[in-house]
Amino acid sequence: MNIKLKPKKKKDGAAFYFASLPESIQGNMDASMQSFDVISKGNVKVPQGTGAKEIKWSGEFFGKSKKNEPIIKSEKWKSPKKSVQQLKKWMNHGVVLNLVISGTWINMDVTISELHVEEYGAYGNVKYTITLTQYRKLKIHTTKELKTAAYVYVLKERDNNSQDNYIVSSQKKYEIKSGDTLWMIAANHCKGGTNWTKLYNANASAIEAAAKRHGKTSSDHGHWIYPGEIIVLL
Repeated sequence: MNIKLKPKKKKDGAAFYFASLPESIQGNMDASMQSFDVISKGNVKVPQGTGAKEIKWSGEFFGKSKKNEPIIKSEKWKSPKKSVQQLKKWMNHGVVLNLVISGTWINMDVTISELHVEEYGAYGNVKYTITLTQYRKLKIHTTKELKTAAYVYVLKERDNNSQDNYIVSSQKKYEIKSGDTLWMIAANHCKGGTNWTKLYNANASAIEAAAKRHGKTSSDHGHWIYPGEIIVLL
């Protein structure tokens, strides 16, 4: 069995193979939202029309001194540091990846939504947990199709030199979708992914409040965002 992540665009780099396999892989299903376990149960048959919204597993990246052990596919080995750097880069930039787990039905486009790492031991090993969210291409609808106004009107207090107490301004809003990152939203709607920090600053209070509602102490400067939340675009 192999686990491979390959970017959909060549500019995002080469395929990444997990040199050591996790003990189990879990996934949430569209229909029942129950977990399945791929490796310990073998091939899993999934009802027709049912897909996986999320794939998750925990494993280890082993240091160089352990690369030739039987549990590691030495030809696929990369150092833990390089492995973590590559996965974090893809996650932070919202890169769309093709996930293939040979010997199973899993062959789907995903983005990395979570990656947690922990160094341990004297060999440079790293434990990790990765969560991959199914990617679905965003379809842009016209306001006529959506039957809703493209803009909402917000009252803003103006400066003391104005004769009026308030002015009306229009701000376009966006509902966060599963798999979104601030970088992706800025790239698609705010003239470039590098504007993600401005997008965060404009919505910091709402993003931080959402993170706390989901049990986080903070959003980690916009890393943790959640489907269904509404943010204001630049």
